[in-house]
Amino acid sequence: MSLYPMTSDFLGVITSGLHALKPYEKDLRIETDDMSTLVVGAPEPLFDAIRDLFEASAKRPEHVTMHVTLSRGCPGEPDDPSCRCEALERAQDQTLAERQELATEAVKDAHTSGVLIDVQFSLYVMGSGDHMEEIYGCIEFLKSSGTFLKSKNFCTRLRGDAGAVFETLRQAFLRFGPAEGHVTIDLTASANSPSLG
Repeated sequence: MSLYPMTSDFLGVITSGLHALKPYEKDLRIETDDMSTLVVGAPEPLFDAIRDLFEASAKRPEHVTMHVTLSRGCPGEPDDPSCRCEALERAQDQTLAERQELATEAVKDAHTSGVLIDVQFSLYVMGSGDHMEEIYGCIEFLKSSGTFLKSKNFCTRLRGDAGAVFETLRQAFLRFGPAEGHVTIDLTASANSPSLG
């Protein structure tokens, strides 16, 4: 993930965001360089860490954006044991309707941060099988999530409290696409945009 603060005090914004990752260092592999931060681990702490980083940055008044690429099941990368997830393993035995219902319930129970954000993202389900059924199933879930703003060409816009929006993203990542398949999400998050004022 890469953070882009729209301020001359970009270092202060980035540092406050990275400081929010400290509690996750025991559960995640975190590597930061001058371009981005790599975070490897299970989806539960991973999405919490990404959410907390962006929330910490967005609590300041400056416009800030973040670009994130998420991947699970990539055949080109070694399968890190720290990435195992019980919810993902259980999803193999659940119907699409069951997964949609569980995803919607998880968003309703999401923590509230008080930070309003916008996200634009695309879900990519790769491999064999009916990948479009999974994508359409995810879109149906998104429309009932309470964070759906609108559909755009090749992506979906979400808006709401950072807690609910990042929970929506976690559920899309965990519950749609084959549990053993390669699934990716490409997302851009924004907060405090002057365009919305």
